[in-house]
Amino acid sequence: MINRLFKSTFLFSLIAILSCGNIEADKNKTEASSEKKQDSVNSEETIEEIVVGANRTELYMPMLHGKKVGLVGNQSSLVLNKDKKSVHLVDSLLALNVDLVKVFAPEHGFRGKADAGEKIEDGKDPKTGLPVISLYGSNKKPKPEQLKDIDVLIFDLQDVGARFYTYISSLHYVMEACAENDIQLLVFDRPNPNGHYVDGPILEKEYKSFVGMHPIPTVHGLTMGEYAKMINGENWLKDGISCNLEVIKMSAYDHQKKYSLPVKPSPNLPNDKSINLYPSLCFFEGTNVNAGRGTNKQFQVFGSPFLNNEAFSYSYTPKSMEGAKNPKHLDKKCFGEDLSNNKYLDQLNLEWLIKAYNNTENKAEFFNSFFTKLAGTKKLQLQIENGLSAEEIRATWQDGLAEFETKREKYLLYE
Repeated sequence: MINRLFKSTFLFSLIAILSCGNIEADKNKTEASSEKKQDSVNSEETIEEIVVGANRTELYMPMLHGKKVGLVGNQSSLVLNKDKKSVHLVDSLLALNVDLVKVFAPEHGFRGKADAGEKIEDGKDPKTGLPVISLYGSNKKPKPEQLKDIDVLIFDLQDVGARFYTYISSLHYVMEACAENDIQLLVFDRPNPNGHYVDGPILEKEYKSFVGMHPIPTVHGLTMGEYAKMINGENWLKDGISCNLEVIKMSAYDHQKKYSLPVKPSPNLPNDKSINLYPSLCFFEGTNVNAGRGTNKQFQVFGSPFLNNEAFSYSYTPKSMEGAKNPKHLDKKCFGEDLSNNKYLDQLNLEWLIKAYNNTENKAEFFNSFFTKLAGTKKLQLQIENGLSAEEIRATWQDGLAEFETKREKYLLYE
């Protein structure tokens, strides 16, 4: 009897233990499933698809109805059609029966294949027959006769967030021309792939040029739409005139969200890495150092025949190619660094520039006059020549950056 009772009790206990184990396992499984589901939800929230201004037809089509329309655009002016395929904004507007009469093209041309600084001639778009007016070279600002048949002008260019990237200078002149000729300007906003930080020296007015027109830092942290609002708000147009501006905002964008560009914004920015490194490496354009033009790693490497090969073991030889027909140090072996695997930057890097200067053969020939235009100040060159460290140089920017950040806050359209 006692033996049977013991067996029953033992069996009951064993079943209870196994049941508890199953319950605990089910609980863990449920919690894991719940966590996985929550992770999925959070992931979906994180990667919610950015809708660029050009794709928000419901916002801008009413403004184009019955109007003669012009477009400032290039190869980056893309939209997604109903099949989620990229098409050019020109084709999209024509398919929507917009009366598009003329196209204006910035540096590198309408198809974005010309070298930096290369003269672009007026012409026709071979696909649509639309006249294409160049806004580079001697005609940076649309002339009244070029605008006389336009009621509304659309501006849709992909910026990369650096002061010396000339599309924002084109924006200034387009806004000024629209203000002078009583034409409404619609800016179709796009992400700034370097919009997650603000850094660098503030441009001083005596060094104003097409590669730096306004008193902003090297990396401004604004989208094109926000920048247009700043130009208006800070009265930077000639004689303080104001442009009749409408920004077609993006949805699901914020300044910390990484964005991979669907097409090269210009010939020598082929990928996300080059775009992230560009604000730091473009300073080399004002020196005797090549910044990767003439290679398949544009703005991802730097080098020069004049750099000490003991300090720089990496080497490459620039060749003539599309977008860089005559690169610096063509067909000459350059010593430098390969940065294509460098970590993602959230501030300007001066270390490479300083290291190159410290290890060049002839320091007197390292900088050229273009460097001051790129820097927007003479101070940066003098600081490097005087042996200041990157940290010491950065410290001299802080008051200017703090003032700019306060100003920038007024024009932000996104969190």
